[in-house]
Amino acid sequence: MSTTLITNITNLVTNDPSLGEGPLGQIQDAAVVLDGDRVAWVGPKSDAPAADTAHDAQGRSAIPGFVDSHSHLVFGGDRTQEFNARMEGRSYSAGGIRTTVAATRAASDEALEANLLRYLREAARQGTTVFETKSGYGLTVEDEARALRIAARHTDEVTYLGAHIVSPDYADDPAAYVDLVTGEMLDACAPHARWVDVFCEKGAFDGDQARAILTAGRAKGLHPRVHANQLSYGPGVQLAVELDAASADHCTHLTDADVDALANGNTVATLLPGAEFSTRAEWPDARRIIDAGATVALSTDCNPGSSFTSSMPFCIALAVRDMGMTPDEALWSATAGGAQALRRTDVGRITPGARADLALLDAPSHVHLAYRPGVPLVREVWQKGTLLG
Repeated sequence: MSTTLITNITNLVTNDPSLGEGPLGQIQDAAVVLDGDRVAWVGPKSDAPAADTAHDAQGRSAIPGFVDSHSHLVFGGDRTQEFNARMEGRSYSAGGIRTTVAATRAASDEALEANLLRYLREAARQGTTVFETKSGYGLTVEDEARALRIAARHTDEVTYLGAHIVSPDYADDPAAYVDLVTGEMLDACAPHARWVDVFCEKGAFDGDQARAILTAGRAKGLHPRVHANQLSYGPGVQLAVELDAASADHCTHLTDADVDALANGNTVATLLPGAEFSTRAEWPDARRIIDAGATVALSTDCNPGSSFTSSMPFCIALAVRDMGMTPDEALWSATAGGAQALRRTDVGRITPGARADLALLDAPSHVHLAYRPGVPLVREVWQKGTLLG
């Protein structure tokens, strides 16, 4: 393996306070040495060691690659008509997922994989270097398993979400569908996944059903995560903490007891502002969650129904403007916070030994991600030590 010195970085965010200034461990006039797919050294440019090759950052700032810990990228079709109707006043409900289920079932494996790759490339251009993605748009044994097989070819962070909604095929017998999700479907899907997820919400699965699904998944070696408290108050957040889920995702409607549970547990509150933007829903109160001492992650929730964006910079801007986060908090949540939501220590930071994932911004600092919303500031992306073309 050869080493690469990236030099002339005007401001480097390491996410390690021991390496630089403030909570983000920022280093001014910095350099980074990559050794293969790992970070070997970070520090002031004047102290940089020699390397086999040099790369000039040309005065750009550098941040860790974004860790998008919640997405739904294996799907067919889109829901343009639904979005248009919603902008005309129709409210969002979980039922719209059925439209994507029909399109996904009808799509070929090749079409689903091509669609997935399209959005992965789109996300990478915007600085995302790690992503999680889910099944959940097949809702049959065969379609859920093939979605996970396709996803597993492109990421290690694969989530079994047979419990997205009750399959239309079981509309009159939800209990039988839960039996399928915890039985034959789980058996077929577990070999291809790391995580198990459930949409714990009115119109999807109640607390008892969610507990059964997550417990069955855990018995098969899958770790829980939960779609929790998006559309209404409910048991999802506290169930997630009780079962030591890696994350409770959405967290829009929280009681004081929910916030206390997050603050006193290991479960990350993953906030998905693209969903609130797209559905014109109430914003999660990130300030309340952070001030209570809970860990917050930001993610895109990229999906064709409620949050059709792959842009982590856009989600950062929304979080700063509408959810009470500072630019520093939002960046940390989109990088290190996402890593914690995936229980990873090798990504979301630029520190010796970490995976060599970073993005160079055409801006003097990361604050411009919120200060200049919608502007394509990501100039270069390094993933596993390779500069992406």
